[in-house]
Amino acid sequence: MITRDPPDDAMLRGLCWRAGRSGEAVLITLFGDFLVTNGALDLAAPGVIFAQGARACHFESAGIGRWDSALIAFLAMLRDRAKDGAIEFDTTGLPPAAVSLLNLDIGAPADPAAPSPPFVTRVGVVTLQAAAQAVAFTGLIGSTVLRGGAALRGTAMIRRADVIDCMRDAGPAALGIVTVINVLVGGILAFVGAVQLRRFGADIYVASLVGIAMVREMAALMTAIIMAGRTGGAYAANLATMQGNEELDALSAVGISVFDYLVLPRVIGLTTMLPILYLWGCAVGILGGFAVAIATLNISAIGFFQEIRSSVELSQFGLGFTKSVAFGALIAVLSCMVGLRAGRSAAAVGQAATTGVVAGVIGVIALDAGFDLCANILGI
Repeated sequence: MITRDPPDDAMLRGLCWRAGRSGEAVLITLFGDFLVTNGALDLAAPGVIFAQGARACHFESAGIGRWDSALIAFLAMLRDRAKDGAIEFDTTGLPPAAVSLLNLDIGAPADPAAPSPPFVTRVGVVTLQAAAQAVAFTGLIGSTVLRGGAALRGTAMIRRADVIDCMRDAGPAALGIVTVINVLVGGILAFVGAVQLRRFGADIYVASLVGIAMVREMAALMTAIIMAGRTGGAYAANLATMQGNEELDALSAVGISVFDYLVLPRVIGLTTMLPILYLWGCAVGILGGFAVAIATLNISAIGFFQEIRSSVELSQFGLGFTKSVAFGALIAVLSCMVGLRAGRSAAAVGQAATTGVVAGVIGVIALDAGFDLCANILGI
């Protein structure tokens, strides 16, 4: 109920507020208990208070008693009406707690006068965040090594059924996509090599190109990238969903190790299956190159495989196999870390899946570059 004070026609009064004009400024005085149960909230108040062309709004709250969400809703309505009318909204005289709650409102306008952080500050924040991520990743790797040893000794809280399920998902279930990609990569390598080597009459060396490239580099790299997108993203999304549903908190509350129960089976499954997928990728990739070479070049099947056997050394297999083991562990650890550190909202699940895939692909390529640099230095 809005009334006017008889002595001053410019004074408006509500149950727990009164508003007076001084020129183009409005002073709103709050008093009494501003509570929902008192009926203090008046939806029509903002329109009446600002009806006379005010240009500024100030508050006085020394006489206010108890207050609840009714006060915040009242202030939010006044703020929104002031924003629409380009009226200055000064919160200096309000209780600090009320100002803090009002600023939490989604509709709170940004302060245009607030300066952006300096460049050095932004760089420092990014650096500290990157350092924190690196520390978390290093800690997860250490936990993987320590708990992996405990799993081998049979003292880890890990179920054999979970490990087998993770191995099945990361192994046989991925054979189809791994086969298709590696066959196509082998065929592309053979085709590109054939175009160039045919000019010099060196058709037979297409076999060496396909064999060395697939065994040393492409089978391990392409298989790892596929698994980062297929399995790594699934790991991150699954753990992020459990985080949002508070399942991880529930496991910790009953004394079950989240790392042993959820992370370790995934790390073991992917690290075990990726080398096997790598060997399969080598075989089907060479077969893809063989099909293209036979169809486009004047070489025999026996000559093709004989050239591969003479050019691909065991050290090449050793390098590719070592890469695949490292790639599998890296993808699993990165994806699980992203899932465990995800937020608790529905949107965080999608963000975790995307981040897990991106982090896995970038990590695999960077690690592959490191392997190749070391191999070049060692003469492998």
